Amino acid sequence: MSEEVTYANLKFQDSSEIEHVQKFDQVGIKAPPAPFHGLRKRELALTLLCLLLVIGLGVLGSMFHLTLKREMGKLKKLQNVKEELQKNVSLQLMYNMDICKKIRNISTTLQELATKLCYELYRKEPEHRCKPCPKRWMWHEDRCYKLSNNYDTWKNSDMTCSAYNANLLKIKNKSVLEFIKSQKLHDYWLGLSPRKVNTKYEILDEAFISLDWLTRNTSDLNDGAYCGFIAYTNYVYYTSCTSGKYSVCEKLANPVKIESTLMNEEPDGRM
Repeated sequence: MSEEVTYANLKFQDSSEIEHVQKFDQVGIKAPPAPFHGLRKRELALTLLCLLLVIGLGVLGSMFHLTLKREMGKLKKLQNVKEELQKNVSLQLMYNMDICKKIRNISTTLQELATKLCYELYRKEPEHRCKPCPKRWMWHEDRCYKLSNNYDTWKNSDMTCSAYNANLLKIKNKSVLEFIKSQKLHDYWLGLSPRKVNTKYEILDEAFISLDWLTRNTSDLNDGAYCGFIAYTNYVYYTSCTSGKYSVCEKLANPVKIESTLMNEEPDGRM
């Protein structure tokens, strides 16, 4: 009988403790901590994820490094190719410039030889096809000269020369002086600037360098102006510009054509 009472008391005591715990939960007292097993799993998952991220970053870094190294190698090769090409282009340009210089020198030499040969042919045949001057014009060095047998005023003579795209004779160097003296000219207008005062004659040999050779427009000439002319081969006189004299026109000669010098005509007109 007493054993049954003891059992009932114990059972009643356990149920009262359960009610006491439930009352604590209802009034807001913290429940006992959750099991530790679930938190452990989450920590392991996060650790594994971080490890995978680190491994992935390492792999990506290695791939980037290898790619960068490979591309830098390609860039270096391209740079070497570029430098080599630039070097070759520079050498080729220098070579071409040297060739062009040699060609110019050869061309100049051929031109000089053709001019000398043509001049020898011209001396034998004044109207040779290689002559760089128009027909009935004389050739000396780089100039062409035409003697006029018509008497005219200085102004009209100057206009006649202009119609030939030429000027009245100007003697500015010793070679031209000797050439003109060899023509034994008398009463030929010179391309001297008209003067307002008449002066005595001058010796051409002594005065040709210091003479006032024409450099300005003389369209306003009047009866009071005096113009120079060559007389007795080696003298310069001045007279009224409205007087009548012969004239000598001069102009620049064309370059001698090499082919016209080398290709000579046969006597019967055949090439």
